[in-house]
Amino acid sequence: MNNVHIVTLGCSKNDVDSSMMYSLLDKEKYKMVNSASQADILIVNTCGFIDAAKEESIDTILESVEYKNEGRCKKVLLSGCLAQRYPEELLKEIPEIDGIIGTGNINYINELLDRSLAGDLFVKTDNLNSAYIEGIKKEIVNTTEYVKISEGCNNNCSYCIIPSLRGKNRSRKIEDIYSEVEYLVSKGAREIILIAQNTTDYGIDLYSKYSLASLIKEISKIKDLKWIRVLYLYPDHFTDELIEEFKVNEKLVKYVDMPLQHISDNVLKNMNRKTSKNHIIKTLKSLRESIPEIVIRTTFIVGFPGESDEDFKELIDFIKETKFDKLGVFKYSKEYGTKASTFENQISDEVKQSRNDEIMKIQSDISSKILSKNLNKTLEVLIEEKIDENNYIGRTYMDAPEIDGVTYIESNKNLEVNDFVNVKIIDTLDYDLVGEVI
Repeated sequence: MNNVHIVTLGCSKNDVDSSMMYSLLDKEKYKMVNSASQADILIVNTCGFIDAAKEESIDTILESVEYKNEGRCKKVLLSGCLAQRYPEELLKEIPEIDGIIGTGNINYINELLDRSLAGDLFVKTDNLNSAYIEGIKKEIVNTTEYVKISEGCNNNCSYCIIPSLRGKNRSRKIEDIYSEVEYLVSKGAREIILIAQNTTDYGIDLYSKYSLASLIKEISKIKDLKWIRVLYLYPDHFTDELIEEFKVNEKLVKYVDMPLQHISDNVLKNMNRKTSKNHIIKTLKSLRESIPEIVIRTTFIVGFPGESDEDFKELIDFIKETKFDKLGVFKYSKEYGTKASTFENQISDEVKQSRNDEIMKIQSDISSKILSKNLNKTLEVLIEEKIDENNYIGRTYMDAPEIDGVTYIESNKNLEVNDFVNVKIIDTLDYDLVGEVI
């Protein structure tokens, strides 16, 4: 019996992949452990999206190699996007690595672990467009669970390497997703977060139409499912049917994560985004008019090649006018192998940082004003952590785990982690709420 520990980096899609690897382990040979110090085999599930993520992955790989050098583990394997992208380079620069598991090869996990323990140094990065592994039954189910509804992406944005690391868009069948959600709910999950590289593209390859609304309708029939949250809803295929589903479906939380990346048509065109300023504005207006309580999160990229002062001012004006509930900013990262990396008019790091800082300062003021509107309101909160005898941390429908704020709660009654309780908001912090249980 060998102990296996997976260190997961990057996005929630990697969390799903790590969970899948754990679930596929041959239980007669391999045991999941929660600590790297206990592991015979360490797997680093890497991220390779932008420079900062790559640096974190490299640092984590080097930390894992130290366990091997100290004799505390036998093997260090890599999976995920960075491993898929740079297998030979990683093996050359860090010879202590014992193998590479590509993004399309999770189903071979037991065979690859066997090979590694037998002394085989392998690189398994084929099968990029492999079929999704259905029928996985997680042993440990949390109150909040992520469910991947498709793999890969067809967008081919000029700055993004993901299609070459994850393959083309491949949607899962509605009945397969339903079966997974039904199982997770039966084991205690109350919030299901649907994820994909682009969730609004869901179903077009299977059903010849954009089918996210149909999927949501179907899984809403599962009795004990409390919240459905959807991340990474690109604006180009945000259909009227989907807007209506957000309006009428009581289980679908009124929270839209819509990565816009920019608003200037000039920049959007160079990014190869399949949308326009007018379409974005129309979609946002329709959402807010139809659903007054909707919370909209977005992300933008600053310093994209050729982003002029006028383009940036257009973005600033749009942010001030739109007043997003949640907003994040990425500084453009020049990624080898993308079309944008060959563009002229690359922007200096100093300008990128300045533009990043300006947006975040503006958004800080917007966020404070939006949060203050919740004062004296009563909101339903999912309890996630007990701090001490009378204090807890939870989330409202307005906050996705790990990326948004939290609600700090005081209660004289004993609350159970994973309960939903009504909380009166009595104060606000920079990005968080403070409340007391009603």
